[in-house]
Amino acid sequence: MIAGLNELIARSRNRLDDLNRLRDLGIVAKGADFSPSGVHYPPITKYAPITEDEMFADYVMPDDGRLDVYAHIPFCKTRCTFCHYPLKLGPKMIEEKDRYLTALEKEMDLYLRRLGVDRIKPRSILVGGGTPTFLTPAQLRRFLDSFNKRVDLSSSTQFSYDVDPNTLIGPDGAERLSMMRDYGVHRLTIGIQSLNPEVLRLMNRHHGREEALLAIEATKKAGFQVNIEFIFGYPGQTLENWAEVVEEACQLDVEEIQLYRLKVEAYGDYQGPIKQVLEKKRQPVPTNEDAIVMKQLAIEILARHGYREQILRRVFTRHPEHYSHYAHNQCCRLVDEVGFGLSAFSSLRDRFVLNTADFDEYYAKIESGQLPVNRGLVRSKEDLIRWAVILPLKNRTIRERDFRRVTGRELDGVFADKFNLLKEEGLVANTKWGLTLTTLGCFFADEIVQQFFEPHHLPFAPDDYAPGPLHPLNHAEIFGSQLEAAV
Repeated sequence: MIAGLNELIARSRNRLDDLNRLRDLGIVAKGADFSPSGVHYPPITKYAPITEDEMFADYVMPDDGRLDVYAHIPFCKTRCTFCHYPLKLGPKMIEEKDRYLTALEKEMDLYLRRLGVDRIKPRSILVGGGTPTFLTPAQLRRFLDSFNKRVDLSSSTQFSYDVDPNTLIGPDGAERLSMMRDYGVHRLTIGIQSLNPEVLRLMNRHHGREEALLAIEATKKAGFQVNIEFIFGYPGQTLENWAEVVEEACQLDVEEIQLYRLKVEAYGDYQGPIKQVLEKKRQPVPTNEDAIVMKQLAIEILARHGYREQILRRVFTRHPEHYSHYAHNQCCRLVDEVGFGLSAFSSLRDRFVLNTADFDEYYAKIESGQLPVNRGLVRSKEDLIRWAVILPLKNRTIRERDFRRVTGRELDGVFADKFNLLKEEGLVANTKWGLTLTTLGCFFADEIVQQFFEPHHLPFAPDDYAPGPLHPLNHAEIFGSQLEAAV
């Protein structure tokens, strides 16, 4: 039993008073569920078809010649019920994985020709999936060899991998960990999701609690910076068993602990099984209010153990130097990045493009000598301003210097009436660098940044919000009455 748990829960319930106040202000939708923000804007489901030529029209590399790099490997042993990503599943698929690695190599070569470089010099690198370590050790070595030929791994400030516990244990796991260290991987994010056996079962995870603990210990011994991630608001979770998971996580002595709230609706091309699971109502499901209390309860427990620094609004650490450089560059600095692989995305100055999420289309386009892009947009001046407000505010700070670089405008005067109201309500504050969210604002960051969405991009209908002073349609113009002339 966690010491003082009942008191912690009672204190965490006070956050519901803030929820109700923000509902009355018009910030939080009245009866709607949670909708995350701040990774992409506009939401990626809203993008229109785009061609490779439109994607690269007038594009020039950044002045320093550097890019952030993402690579996607879409294979898993089983599908977790919360997963919204297109995947190929099963324990074997050796030939299919070889085929995919061949296509990935060809895609990178097509990109290099388009960019006019022999090799990319990365700021940071992330390899994700799927389960990017769900390759045989020989296939993993092949990938890392071919990747290093095209991306100079030695020039990256941080090389991160998103991994799965089962691929890090046993003889093959030890070989994978050693290999990643040899190729310069610094940081691993291990998708633990829960340490509660029953919740893991309901998630359809193919690892148990013991495998998760073994993987964490093996990764620490191998010398990696370790980030472990968990989902809250999930069927089968209660305040008590969630608190136990967070308490145990804090005692594992990892550098970062990451919390995700369950996302039910698809945020891309694939709707995960969780929606159907919830419709069947076979397990008790935490309410929106339960999830709010769970989040605050986790923050309280994390702080007890020294995890007080909140990075990117969802990652908690004891030391602020421990964070994902890739995520910071993508969501806060808004610098150029390229993504390779099925469903990967690239953000290049004023344009954003998505690769196809269909395996057959991915292979066919690459075989015909085309990049596998299928949707995206070239951002208008207004899109750029909203994007340069929403992502940094959600994740860290709108830095005046970065805002000026991205938009060509000064931050002062942008959404002036909206920001003044948010400051009056104790949700936004000035810093010496720009604008940031307060502690209360950080807690409701997803909802607050929706204040800056174009009306047709809001996650809920306008009538779902109370007619308060911060209804998202109030003061929605970037420059007030000067919008049309200024943009």
